Amino acid sequence: MTFALASLDDLKTLAARLPAADAEAAAGARARQNSLTKPPGSLGRLEEIAEFMAAWRATARPEIWQAQALVFAGNHGICAQGVNPYPQEVTVQMVANFQAGGAAINQLARVNGADLDVIALDLDRPTGDFTQGPAMSADDCLDALNRGAAAVNEGADILILGEMGIGNSTVAAALAAASFGGGAAEWVGPGTGSDQAGIARKVDAIERGLMLHAGAKGDAGAILSALGGREQAAICGAVLAARAARVPVILDGFICTAAAAVLHVADPALLDHCLVGHASAEPGHRKLLAATAKRPVLEFDMRLGEGSGAALALGIVRAALACHNGMATFGEAGVSEA
Repeated sequence: MTFALASLDDLKTLAARLPAADAEAAAGARARQNSLTKPPGSLGRLEEIAEFMAAWRATARPEIWQAQALVFAGNHGICAQGVNPYPQEVTVQMVANFQAGGAAINQLARVNGADLDVIALDLDRPTGDFTQGPAMSADDCLDALNRGAAAVNEGADILILGEMGIGNSTVAAALAAASFGGGAAEWVGPGTGSDQAGIARKVDAIERGLMLHAGAKGDAGAILSALGGREQAAICGAVLAARAARVPVILDGFICTAAAAVLHVADPALLDHCLVGHASAEPGHRKLLAATAKRPVLEFDMRLGEGSGAALALGIVRAALACHNGMATFGEAGVSEA
């Protein structure tokens, strides 16, 4: 059955109703790792990733037959505050580039074996300027969240998430500050290339937005509606639908992680099935990783967005499972154990 939320208030109690990690499958994967022809623990995080995949796919020997990559695109009213160095028309143009196969995500998804879908979310209808009022009504936010959930292929073995939207690095910094505290300047970076004056405009806009929407603190749905965008809400919906189907998720960099991290406000357990593909060069990402207790798979100094770091990390997950499933045990290889 397709996952959907009836209201944003459902976020507050959802964690208890969604599948948890399968401890028996994880234990089976750990036992297999310890029987393979290598010293225990010698493959480091590859072993941890194999166990993570086993726990969420509920099998001691998980495989990736089908990987889905979703890129959600949206436009933002906060651009009225001069926070973006590029015009909003670029969002539409980049969606066309994704659909034509010309972006980095197309190449990385293809080479790492992921089927890419691009979901444009009402690009002709930007969200509201959150310095003047809420970015979305509760109904609009819920609709975007459920559209994200509906895009998930419940038959996939893993889901890669990314985003596109001019102005959404400002949105991400606002969501992170509202979710985890701290001043706006602690979360803001250059995004697509803002200069110091542009960064100052971002900080000012976020500070005004946080003051206006201070009442949203501690309420994931209220934060997402007040400060988020449609692509951020869709990412949250996709994360939740994947959890309902026991599909592990790889989040991309700062913007994608900041979107999903709103769910952490509702319950940190809602992100237990998520890996973070890479540590973004955007300065707020490391602070966000610390706040959510997430360790990135890769550190490649990337800050492109569009799911590129998550798609690259998929190759590492595939490598982890190739070793996990393909290596011989000591008994099979006739190798003596210590």
